[in-house]
Amino acid sequence: MATTTAQPEPQPGSFEIQIDKHELMRELASTQGVVERKGAIPILSNFLFETVGNNLMITATDLDLSLRTVCTAHVKKQGSCTVPARKLYDYARLLTNGEISIKSMPNNWVQIRSGRSHTKMVGLPRANFPGLPLFPAQSAISLPKEALRTMIGRTIFAISAEESRYTLNGGLLILQPDTITMVATDGHRLAYIQTATSINVNSETRILIPRKALAEIHSLLNAPAVDVVQFARDDSHLFFRIGSRLLTSRQLTGVFPSFEKVMPQDLPHSLPLTSTEFLKAIQRVSQFADTANSVRLKAEKNELRLSSSNSETGESEEILETTFGGDAFKMGFNSTYLLDFLKAAGTDQVTFRFKEPNGAAEFTPNETAASEFKYRYVVMPMRI
Repeated sequence: MATTTAQPEPQPGSFEIQIDKHELMRELASTQGVVERKGAIPILSNFLFETVGNNLMITATDLDLSLRTVCTAHVKKQGSCTVPARKLYDYARLLTNGEISIKSMPNNWVQIRSGRSHTKMVGLPRANFPGLPLFPAQSAISLPKEALRTMIGRTIFAISAEESRYTLNGGLLILQPDTITMVATDGHRLAYIQTATSINVNSETRILIPRKALAEIHSLLNAPAVDVVQFARDDSHLFFRIGSRLLTSRQLTGVFPSFEKVMPQDLPHSLPLTSTEFLKAIQRVSQFADTANSVRLKAEKNELRLSSSNSETGESEEILETTFGGDAFKMGFNSTYLLDFLKAAGTDQVTFRFKEPNGAAEFTPNETAASEFKYRYVVMPMRI
């Protein structure tokens, strides 16, 4: 297990702070996606507030995923308490701008004052809140923020939502000394993206990151002041330090599929398409798709026809101009899969490549030679 670094321990005793509303709300908002909402374990629906020096440390967890963040506060009494997370967030955002006073009271109650507003909330014992592993700083690797953000955004939608497909419930991050690669698949489609960059690893390292963790990382990477992400792991956890925020996730176990075997190598036919026109055409046609969301693509000389039909709602067809000059063909696709790619591609032009109507097809953005990313999206066709 990697060596962990000691952090300042919150002091025991009563808890009392004053904090600017804007500071508090910014950090509370960043933790909302982590808080347990099902209520099966009551303490997981609470924030843990702890004082560390002149700072307030806020922790939220659902046991699988945890987020710890720190912000400046005027600490009057060192200590800790737990506060109902959603209730505090909904209440605090309605308070007027300015200082908010938060103070622990007997029987785990928490007092909140702001101007003429005075509220008491029922918390839970600090001892009930689960402990979290420490960040193993000595083994941390620096990852470029913008590259990681782009790679998550272009792959996360392809992760399987079926809980039974455990090893497909996350994205595969591959770190090599000169490249970063991310891959996601649900068995029907696969998103692959790679960028060249120097990483402080001696050999290939593969990390399977749960979808929820990737979604939270992507959200946290919107922070403008952050340039790099510090990544580390121990035997059972993944750690991502993003500025003053530390996201901790349980590792997914199991072996990710051999994606290299399903990525097509020989795709002789191609159709260049304008991204916006293609996206809007699919959006219109898919309004009349069947329950499987299928749309039909028929390529003929210099045009691509998109169509759908549903016995209960009607039928629709769109015709797009293209430079295709090969033999006519028909293929069917899940419209959601195509829309997910087009929304993430980030370019004005995309290329649709295929070999045969029943084989895997590939969509790629038409990026310039100077582009730092190599992005491929593989989709299996539907029967039509």
